Amino acid sequence: MKKLTILLVMSLITIMTNGCSKEAYAHFVLVKGGTFKNIKSNYYNSTQQIKDFYMGAYEVTQKEWQEVMGNNPSQFVGDDLPVETVSWYDCIEYCNKRSMKEGLTPYYNIEKNIIDPHNICTYDAQKWTVSINQDADGYRLPTEIEWEYAASGGQKSKDTLYSGSDKVDDVAWYWRNAGDEYLKGQWDWISIENNHNITQKLGQKNANELGIYDMSGNVREWCWDWYQDEVFESGFYRVWRGGGLIGDGSCCQITYRGKFEPNGIGYDQGFRICRNA
Repeated sequence: MKKLTILLVMSLITIMTNGCSKEAYAHFVLVKGGTFKNIKSNYYNSTQQIKDFYMGAYEVTQKEWQEVMGNNPSQFVGDDLPVETVSWYDCIEYCNKRSMKEGLTPYYNIEKNIIDPHNICTYDAQKWTVSINQDADGYRLPTEIEWEYAASGGQKSKDTLYSGSDKVDDVAWYWRNAGDEYLKGQWDWISIENNHNITQKLGQKNANELGIYDMSGNVREWCWDWYQDEVFESGFYRVWRGGGLIGDGSCCQITYRGKFEPNGIGYDQGFRICRNA
């Protein structure tokens, strides 16, 4: 009788554990480091070595956000939908709060009362000073180069243009397919509004070579870095990657570099998290 009871309890625990893990999308993918293999990447032929790191297989869900932050800022509500309408600052704060909740060392030092001297964004009134604890085991945003490395398939890359395919519709929710009907022709805001484009439940499209979902499309994903190119100097915008439900397919390419004010929000703006390996 005791043996039967023990077996029943163990079976129940297994069922509950498996069920919870699927619902919460709680697992991470170990991204093995190295140099870029994807010939379409911005960093192909670069000698820069990427270290091993863990990346969320899914974008952060609204359920995960609510469990940590106690609110839900999203316009399109659903536990299994990506959280959106979050600023870069919101995501940094989430990373630290989730780390502390799970007994991990916070990755970020956040000083809300000290203006960041490197922040020159005229649209950003927050300007928190944020620095990192480089060896901490807590959650963090990916760097831009880490994001592209994972999106491009890492060491398992098959040289795809999007994250996991050369066909955008295989892997991405974007302006054409994220609403009532499949839109054709040129990008048009009125058509998108009339088509009722919304965020989609995570993991419905194909994963990339590493088993990571939705790195192309659904919501744009914040990265740690300041955006910089030949036009914009560092300190004005933060980088986002991956494209989203109202953007063109070109924004879903692994090479596309997006930019947004650190305090900017939108219903196509979300994130995924990483940890040091």
